[in-house]
Amino acid sequence: MRGTTVVVTGASSGVGRASAILLASRGANVVLVARSPESLAEAERDCHRAEPTARTLVVAADVTDAAAVDAVFERAADQFGRVDAVVHSAAALAYGRFEDVPAEVFDAAIRTTLGGTVNTARAALHHFRDHGGGTLVVVGSLLGKIATPFMSSYVTAKWAVHGLVRTLQIEARSEPGIAVSLVSPGGVNTPVYRQAGTYLGWHGRPPPPVDSPEKVARAVVAAVERPRRETSVGFGNPVAVLGFRLLPGAYDLLVTPLMRLGGISRDAAPATPGNVLDPQPTGEAVHGPWDRQWPRPLGAGTAAAATGLAWLSQRARR
Repeated sequence: MRGTTVVVTGASSGVGRASAILLASRGANVVLVARSPESLAEAERDCHRAEPTARTLVVAADVTDAAAVDAVFERAADQFGRVDAVVHSAAALAYGRFEDVPAEVFDAAIRTTLGGTVNTARAALHHFRDHGGGTLVVVGSLLGKIATPFMSSYVTAKWAVHGLVRTLQIEARSEPGIAVSLVSPGGVNTPVYRQAGTYLGWHGRPPPPVDSPEKVARAVVAAVERPRRETSVGFGNPVAVLGFRLLPGAYDLLVTPLMRLGGISRDAAPATPGNVLDPQPTGEAVHGPWDRQWPRPLGAGTAAAATGLAWLSQRARR
Protein backbone atom coordinates (compact mmCIF):
# COMPACT_ATOMS: atom_id res chain seq x y z
CA MET A 1 0.00 0.00 0.00
CA ARG A 2 2.95 2.34 0.49
CA GLY A 3 2.68 5.29 -1.86
CA THR A 4 -0.85 4.40 -2.98
CA THR A 5 -3.27 7.33 -2.81
CA VAL A 6 -6.73 6.50 -1.47
CA VAL A 7 -9.71 8.85 -1.14
CA VAL A 8 -11.94 7.88 1.80
CA THR A 9 -15.41 9.42 2.08
CA GLY A 10 -17.21 9.33 5.40
CA ALA A 11 -13.74 9.46 6.95
CA SER A 12 -14.84 11.37 10.04
CA SER A 13 -16.51 8.44 11.80
CA GLY A 14 -17.14 4.71 11.96
CA VAL A 15 -16.06 2.42 9.14
CA GLY A 16 -14.71 5.27 7.01
CA ARG A 17 -12.49 6.54 9.82
CA ALA A 18 -11.32 3.04 10.73
CA SER A 19 -10.47 2.41 7.06
CA ALA A 20 -8.52 5.67 6.80
CA ILE A 21 -6.50 4.78 9.91
CA LEU A 22 -5.72 1.29 8.62
CA LEU A 23 -4.72 2.62 5.21
CA ALA A 24 -2.42 5.19 6.82
CA SER A 25 -0.84 2.50 9.00
CA ARG A 26 0.05 0.59 5.83
CA GLY A 27 1.74 3.56 4.21
CA ALA A 28 -1.00 4.81 1.89
CA ASN A 29 -1.50 8.50 1.14
CA VAL A 30 -4.97 9.11 2.60
CA VAL A 31 -7.40 11.80 1.47
CA LEU A 32 -10.00 12.19 4.23
CA VAL A 33 -13.40 13.48 3.12
CA ALA A 34 -16.47 14.35 5.19
CA ARG A 35 -18.65 17.35 6.03
CA SER A 36 -17.12 18.32 9.39
CA PRO A 37 -13.64 19.93 9.44
CA GLU A 38 -13.42 19.38 13.20
CA SER A 39 -14.04 15.64 12.97
CA LEU A 40 -11.72 15.32 9.98
CA ALA A 41 -8.94 16.96 11.99
CA GLU A 42 -9.42 14.33 14.71
CA ALA A 43 -9.44 11.54 12.12
CA GLU A 44 -6.24 12.92 10.61
CA ARG A 45 -4.60 12.86 14.06
CA ASP A 46 -5.67 9.22 14.41
CA CYS A 47 -3.97 8.45 11.09
CA HIS A 48 -0.73 10.05 12.26
CA ARG A 49 -0.88 8.19 15.57
CA ALA A 50 -1.13 4.96 13.58
CA GLU A 51 1.74 5.99 11.27
CA PRO A 52 3.68 9.16 12.15
CA THR A 53 5.04 9.46 8.60
CA ALA A 54 1.63 9.09 6.97
CA ARG A 55 0.84 11.58 4.22
CA THR A 56 -2.71 12.90 4.54
CA LEU A 57 -4.95 15.49 2.97
CA VAL A 58 -8.16 16.72 4.61
CA VAL A 59 -10.96 17.98 2.37
CA ALA A 60 -14.26 19.05 3.93
CA ALA A 61 -16.92 18.25 1.33
CA ASP A 62 -20.50 17.03 1.14
CA VAL A 63 -20.83 14.03 -1.18
CA THR A 64 -24.29 15.23 -2.23
CA ASP A 65 -22.53 18.09 -4.05
CA ALA A 66 -21.12 16.71 -7.30
CA ALA A 67 -18.88 19.74 -7.88
CA ALA A 68 -17.43 19.39 -4.39
CA VAL A 69 -16.67 15.72 -5.03
CA ASP A 70 -14.95 16.57 -8.31
CA ALA A 71 -12.87 19.14 -6.43
CA VAL A 72 -11.72 16.43 -3.99
CA PHE A 73 -10.12 14.53 -6.86
CA GLU A 74 -8.54 17.68 -8.25
CA ARG A 75 -6.96 18.51 -4.88
CA ALA A 76 -5.82 14.92 -4.38
CA ALA A 77 -4.21 14.84 -7.82
CA ASP A 78 -2.53 18.20 -7.22
CA GLN A 79 -0.96 16.94 -3.99
CA PHE A 80 -0.25 13.29 -4.75
CA GLY A 81 -0.22 13.08 -8.55
CA ARG A 82 -3.23 10.81 -8.93
CA VAL A 83 -5.82 8.78 -7.02
CA ASP A 84 -5.29 5.03 -7.08
CA ALA A 85 -8.34 3.94 -5.09
CA VAL A 86 -11.53 5.26 -3.51
CA VAL A 87 -13.29 3.94 -0.41
CA HIS A 88 -16.83 5.29 -0.31
CA SER A 89 -18.38 4.97 3.14
CA ALA A 90 -20.53 8.10 3.53
CA ALA A 91 -24.17 7.44 4.41
CA ALA A 92 -27.06 8.83 6.47
CA LEU A 93 -30.27 7.41 7.86
CA ALA A 94 -33.34 8.21 9.90
CA TYR A 95 -35.34 5.77 12.02
CA GLY A 96 -39.13 5.76 12.02
CA ARG A 97 -42.14 4.41 10.17
CA PHE A 98 -42.01 5.62 6.59
CA GLU A 99 -44.92 8.04 6.99
CA ASP A 100 -43.52 9.46 10.23
CA VAL A 101 -40.14 10.51 8.82
CA PRO A 102 -40.44 14.08 7.44
CA ALA A 103 -40.08 14.20 3.68
CA GLU A 104 -37.17 16.64 3.97
CA VAL A 105 -35.24 14.22 6.17
CA PHE A 106 -36.09 11.12 4.12
CA ASP A 107 -35.05 12.82 0.89
CA ALA A 108 -31.82 14.16 2.41
CA ALA A 109 -30.88 10.69 3.66
CA ILE A 110 -31.44 9.30 0.17
CA ARG A 111 -29.33 12.08 -1.35
CA THR A 112 -26.44 11.28 0.97
CA THR A 113 -26.49 7.49 0.81
CA LEU A 114 -27.47 7.03 -2.84
CA GLY A 115 -26.70 10.39 -4.43
CA GLY A 116 -23.36 10.52 -2.64
CA THR A 117 -22.48 7.10 -4.03
CA VAL A 118 -23.47 8.23 -7.53
CA ASN A 119 -21.35 11.40 -7.32
CA THR A 120 -18.34 9.62 -5.85
CA ALA A 121 -18.49 6.73 -8.32
CA ARG A 122 -18.83 9.08 -11.30
CA ALA A 123 -15.87 11.21 -10.21
CA ALA A 124 -13.78 8.14 -9.41
CA LEU A 125 -14.44 6.42 -12.73
CA HIS A 126 -13.69 9.58 -14.72
CA HIS A 127 -10.42 9.98 -12.81
CA PHE A 128 -9.47 6.32 -13.27
CA ARG A 129 -10.07 6.47 -17.01
CA ASP A 130 -7.87 9.57 -17.27
CA HIS A 131 -5.08 8.04 -15.18
CA GLY A 132 -4.86 4.45 -16.36
CA GLY A 133 -7.10 2.66 -13.89
CA GLY A 134 -8.00 2.42 -10.23
CA THR A 135 -10.14 0.67 -7.65
CA LEU A 136 -13.49 1.75 -6.23
CA VAL A 137 -14.66 0.10 -3.00
CA VAL A 138 -18.21 0.90 -1.91
CA VAL A 139 -19.40 0.13 1.61
CA GLY A 140 -22.88 -1.32 1.21
CA SER A 141 -24.94 -3.08 3.86
CA LEU A 142 -26.82 -6.22 4.73
CA LEU A 143 -29.82 -3.89 4.38
CA GLY A 144 -29.03 -3.66 0.68
CA LYS A 145 -30.23 -7.29 0.47
CA ILE A 146 -33.06 -7.49 2.99
CA ALA A 147 -35.72 -5.17 4.42
CA THR A 148 -36.50 -4.17 7.97
CA PRO A 149 -39.10 -1.85 9.47
CA PHE A 150 -38.28 1.64 10.74
CA MET A 151 -35.31 2.14 8.39
CA SER A 152 -36.99 2.82 5.05
CA SER A 153 -34.63 5.60 3.93
CA TYR A 154 -31.56 3.44 4.49
CA VAL A 155 -33.04 0.25 3.02
CA THR A 156 -34.25 2.12 -0.06
CA ALA A 157 -30.89 3.79 -0.63
CA LYS A 158 -28.75 0.72 0.04
CA TRP A 159 -30.78 -1.48 -2.31
CA ALA A 160 -30.19 1.14 -4.99
CA VAL A 161 -26.49 1.36 -4.09
CA HIS A 162 -26.11 -2.40 -4.48
CA GLY A 163 -27.85 -2.26 -7.86
CA LEU A 164 -25.59 0.56 -8.98
CA VAL A 165 -22.44 -1.24 -7.87
CA ARG A 166 -23.48 -4.44 -9.64
CA THR A 167 -24.08 -2.47 -12.83
CA LEU A 168 -20.70 -0.74 -12.54
CA GLN A 169 -19.01 -4.10 -12.04
CA ILE A 170 -20.49 -5.39 -15.29
CA GLU A 171 -19.55 -2.24 -17.19
CA ALA A 172 -16.03 -2.25 -15.72
CA ARG A 173 -15.33 -5.56 -17.46
CA SER A 174 -14.68 -3.52 -20.60
CA GLU A 175 -12.49 -0.99 -18.77
CA PRO A 176 -8.95 -2.34 -18.36
CA GLY A 177 -7.43 -1.51 -15.01
CA ILE A 178 -10.70 -0.44 -13.33
CA ALA A 179 -12.19 -2.56 -10.55
CA VAL A 180 -15.33 -2.07 -8.45
CA SER A 181 -15.89 -3.93 -5.15
CA LEU A 182 -18.69 -4.03 -2.60
CA VAL A 183 -18.30 -4.63 1.14
CA SER A 184 -21.57 -5.48 2.93
CA PRO A 185 -21.47 -5.40 6.74
CA GLY A 186 -24.23 -6.31 9.17
CA GLY A 187 -24.33 -4.69 12.61
CA VAL A 188 -21.19 -2.66 13.35
CA ASN A 189 -20.17 -0.86 16.54
CA THR A 190 -20.08 2.70 15.16
CA PRO A 191 -21.73 5.97 16.29
CA VAL A 192 -24.03 6.08 13.26
CA TYR A 193 -27.02 4.70 15.16
CA ARG A 194 -26.91 7.48 17.75
CA GLN A 195 -26.07 10.04 15.07
CA ALA A 196 -29.04 9.02 12.93
CA GLY A 197 -32.31 10.86 12.79
CA THR A 198 -35.11 9.24 14.73
CA TYR A 199 -38.87 9.60 14.76
CA LEU A 200 -39.54 6.50 16.88
CA GLY A 201 -39.06 8.02 20.30
CA TRP A 202 -35.94 5.87 20.64
CA HIS A 203 -32.45 5.70 19.21
CA GLY A 204 -31.44 2.81 17.00
CA ARG A 205 -28.68 0.34 17.77
CA PRO A 206 -26.73 -2.20 15.69
CA PRO A 207 -28.52 -5.54 15.57
CA PRO A 208 -26.39 -8.36 16.98
CA PRO A 209 -24.05 -9.98 16.31
CA VAL A 210 -22.10 -6.71 16.32
CA ASP A 211 -18.73 -6.49 14.55
CA SER A 212 -16.03 -3.91 15.12
CA PRO A 213 -15.40 -1.15 12.58
CA GLU A 214 -11.81 -2.43 12.38
CA LYS A 215 -13.07 -5.79 11.09
CA VAL A 216 -15.01 -4.06 8.32
CA ALA A 217 -12.01 -1.83 7.61
CA ARG A 218 -9.82 -4.90 7.12
CA ALA A 219 -12.30 -6.19 4.53
CA VAL A 220 -12.32 -2.78 2.84
CA VAL A 221 -8.53 -2.57 2.65
CA ALA A 222 -8.35 -6.17 1.41
CA ALA A 223 -10.69 -5.16 -1.43
CA VAL A 224 -8.46 -2.19 -2.23
CA GLU A 225 -5.45 -4.49 -2.43
CA ARG A 226 -7.23 -7.35 -4.21
CA PRO A 227 -10.57 -6.30 -5.72
CA ARG A 228 -13.43 -8.76 -5.44
CA ARG A 229 -17.08 -8.60 -6.42
CA GLU A 230 -18.40 -8.61 -2.85
CA THR A 231 -17.33 -9.29 0.71
CA SER A 232 -19.92 -9.93 3.41
CA VAL A 233 -18.92 -9.02 6.97
CA GLY A 234 -21.07 -10.58 9.70
CA PHE A 235 -21.68 -14.28 10.30
CA GLY A 236 -25.43 -13.73 10.70
CA ASN A 237 -25.80 -12.13 7.26
CA PRO A 238 -26.34 -15.35 5.25
CA VAL A 239 -29.13 -16.51 7.59
CA ALA A 240 -30.96 -13.19 7.26
CA VAL A 241 -30.64 -13.19 3.47
CA LEU A 242 -31.73 -16.84 3.26
CA GLY A 243 -34.84 -16.18 5.31
CA PHE A 244 -35.71 -13.02 3.38
CA ARG A 245 -35.42 -14.73 0.00
CA LEU A 246 -36.71 -18.26 0.63
CA LEU A 247 -39.23 -17.74 3.41
CA PRO A 248 -40.69 -14.26 3.03
CA GLY A 249 -43.79 -15.04 5.10
CA ALA A 250 -41.77 -16.33 8.06
CA TYR A 251 -39.29 -13.49 7.67
CA ASP A 252 -42.01 -10.83 7.70
CA LEU A 253 -43.53 -12.40 10.80
CA LEU A 254 -40.24 -12.39 12.72
CA VAL A 255 -38.45 -9.26 11.56
CA THR A 256 -40.50 -6.62 13.40
CA PRO A 257 -40.30 -8.17 16.91
CA LEU A 258 -36.62 -8.95 16.37
CA MET A 259 -36.01 -5.39 15.21
CA ARG A 260 -37.76 -4.01 18.29
CA LEU A 261 -35.70 -6.33 20.50
CA GLY A 262 -32.29 -5.96 18.90
CA GLY A 263 -32.32 -3.00 16.51
CA ILE A 264 -33.87 -0.36 18.73
CA SER A 265 -32.18 0.84 21.92
CA ARG A 266 -33.91 1.63 25.20
CA ASP A 267 -32.58 5.18 25.12
CA ALA A 268 -35.49 7.57 24.67
CA ALA A 269 -34.93 10.29 22.07
CA PRO A 270 -36.95 13.31 20.93
CA ALA A 271 -37.84 13.55 17.26
CA THR A 272 -34.70 14.77 15.53
CA PRO A 273 -33.08 14.70 12.08
CA GLY A 274 -29.79 13.78 13.76
CA ASN A 275 -26.88 14.27 11.39
CA VAL A 276 -28.97 13.84 8.24
CA LEU A 277 -29.25 17.56 7.52
CA ASP A 278 -26.11 18.79 9.29
CA PRO A 279 -23.01 17.10 10.74
CA GLN A 280 -22.72 16.50 14.48
CA PRO A 281 -18.98 16.59 15.17
CA THR A 282 -19.26 15.90 18.91
CA GLY A 283 -20.74 12.46 18.25
CA GLU A 284 -18.27 11.32 15.60
CA ALA A 285 -15.70 8.65 16.47
CA VAL A 286 -14.54 5.23 15.33
CA HIS A 287 -16.57 3.27 17.88
CA GLY A 288 -20.05 3.37 19.33
CA PRO A 289 -20.99 2.04 22.80
CA TRP A 290 -21.77 -1.49 21.63
CA ASP A 291 -19.68 -4.64 21.37
CA ARG A 292 -20.10 -8.20 20.08
CA GLN A 293 -22.22 -9.35 23.02
CA TRP A 294 -25.74 -10.55 22.31
CA PRO A 295 -28.45 -9.49 24.75
CA ARG A 296 -29.44 -12.81 26.35
CA PRO A 297 -33.15 -12.81 25.36
CA LEU A 298 -32.29 -11.69 21.84
CA GLY A 299 -29.56 -14.28 21.51
CA ALA A 300 -31.96 -17.05 22.41
CA GLY A 301 -34.74 -15.64 20.26
CA THR A 302 -32.51 -15.07 17.23
CA ALA A 303 -30.96 -18.51 17.55
CA ALA A 304 -34.44 -20.05 17.65
CA ALA A 305 -35.50 -17.96 14.66
CA ALA A 306 -32.40 -18.98 12.71
CA THR A 307 -32.99 -22.64 13.53
CA GLY A 308 -36.60 -22.36 12.44
CA LEU A 309 -35.71 -20.62 9.20
CA ALA A 310 -33.06 -23.23 8.41
CA TRP A 311 -35.54 -26.08 9.09
CA LEU A 312 -38.25 -24.45 7.00
CA SER A 313 -35.81 -23.79 4.16
CA GLN A 314 -34.82 -27.44 4.12
CA ARG A 315 -38.48 -28.45 3.90
CA ALA A 316 -39.01 -25.93 1.09
CA ARG A 317 -36.17 -27.46 -0.92
CA ARG A 318 -37.51 -31.03 -0.57
